Amino acid sequence: MFSPIKNTKLYEQVIEQIKDMIAKGILKKGDKLPSERELVDHLQVSRTSIREALRALQIMGLIECRQGEGNFISQSFEHSFFEPLSIMFMLQETNPEEIIEVRKVIEVETAAIAAKKITEEELESLEILIKAFKNSTDENDNVKIDKKFHYEIAQASRNFIILNILNAISSLIDSFIKDARKKILTDEKNREVLAMQHEEIYNALKKGDSKKAAEAMRKHLDFANEYMIK
Repeated sequence: MFSPIKNTKLYEQVIEQIKDMIAKGILKKGDKLPSERELVDHLQVSRTSIREALRALQIMGLIECRQGEGNFISQSFEHSFFEPLSIMFMLQETNPEEIIEVRKVIEVETAAIAAKKITEEELESLEILIKAFKNSTDENDNVKIDKKFHYEIAQASRNFIILNILNAISSLIDSFIKDARKKILTDEKNREVLAMQHEEIYNALKKGDSKKAAEAMRKHLDFANEYMIK
């Protein structure tokens, strides 16, 4: 199952072998990894290299450590190893225009896909969010509601990759939404505009109209983006 390793960057080779076994289906979600001692025997490397590899895989979110039980392949990857990408973007001082471009690329097409797949239950959830947005005067609550609205549309797309790309840049998106909203709501009339745009997206999704859903999402993002780049 494992192959002996002979290389200077030993822990990286350990990571590659485990990732390769996941890709080939040898290791699946929830599977328990061999113990550190067994991995040392199989891979013929030091326990230090094994621990470095396991620590890196845990940071990535590929494995989870259960106290007293051992290391397991993660059951869910939705909220795990993508956050470091946000940190990398922040360190690179990603500018607002780049975030705007990413949002358009992802969310416009996501709305179109979601229109074909969204369920009645998901539509009901979006409708509740729209009503909550209209009735809330708490800005912190509105930020959370807006975020949830966009993420639930992504979930409705049934596309694991799309959802995880959004998770990958979640910190950037959160910051973008919060900063943009502060600027937008300096004019009270804009609160009504945002609520109306949410409804337009919702109505298009409810009708299963991919083209209108994409157009409504683009219009919504364009409106928010005007304030982001001012």
